[in-house]
Amino acid sequence: MRLLSFIALLVVLPFGAPQVSAQSYPTKPVRMIVPWAPGGTTDILGRVIAQKMSEKWGQPVIVENRGGAAGNIGGEAAAKSAPDGYTLLLGTMSSHAMNQFLYEKMSFDPVADLAPISLVANVATVLVVHPSLPVNNVNELIALARAKPGQLNFASGGIASFNQLCAELLKMSTKIDIVHVPYKGGGPAVADLVGGKVHMLFTGAPVTMPHIKAGRLKVLAVTDSQRSAALPDTPTMGESVPGYEFNNWYGVMAPAGTPRPIIDLVNAEVHRILALPDVRERFSGLGADPTPSTPEKFGAVMKTDADKWGRIIRQAGVRAE
Repeated sequence: MRLLSFIALLVVLPFGAPQVSAQSYPTKPVRMIVPWAPGGTTDILGRVIAQKMSEKWGQPVIVENRGGAAGNIGGEAAAKSAPDGYTLLLGTMSSHAMNQFLYEKMSFDPVADLAPISLVANVATVLVVHPSLPVNNVNELIALARAKPGQLNFASGGIASFNQLCAELLKMSTKIDIVHVPYKGGGPAVADLVGGKVHMLFTGAPVTMPHIKAGRLKVLAVTDSQRSAALPDTPTMGESVPGYEFNNWYGVMAPAGTPRPIIDLVNAEVHRILALPDVRERFSGLGADPTPSTPEKFGAVMKTDADKWGRIIRQAGVRAE
């Protein structure tokens, strides 16, 4: 009888364990890996989400910054963690749709080794120029670049950065000749643009909004498929360059194999958090539009963007150093 009971328990446990785990989850602190340094957009969004989760769950959700290799170090740490729901990752479009095509060797698969839970936000990426440049919209910029081939330049946060790839997409779409000026990070690139040492830059709205409002930079467009709620009067790149689109998404993930009941629970919590008025107000100030989704939709977005940017990166011949 005892042997039969033991066998029955072995049969039931694999099916019952995830459900029981999800019902009691979390029973200990949860780690949220942010694969970038403190203070950036990913870190800010991650801390907002983590704080609200902690308040709801009664367990600490600890943000762990694991920067380096354009998000690969933090991504690998999350991918190789136990799939038990106690490690989450706030991933980005650049780290999970671009890096696999930019780096010759990857120690993990950014798509297959991580389970999508929910998109969190699209953060507006903007095309900004120095006010001295005699253009007021994208069409005028393209016309100026064609009139002066090789004389205009664009800054970036480094070779193979998303800043460069946005500009490479513009070059490919319009056949203009503009020169790449890479910097060691987005901060120095913005500083030199404000100082008039370079002509233009594609970058996240949060780091440029103060300069835009003060008139130190001129915003020409957002790269998303739709206008940003944070910059409603700013046209999209696609309005001037048909087909141009760069949606800089952020989303919560977990190691592949994390039980579906836990993924669903975390998904519901992300949806709850993104509906809170104070969170929406904070996101708006960052140029971030909340975009909660199902795990399936998030996974489809990851795959679609990986296919798209793989083609663009190969065509542009860009490689990370």
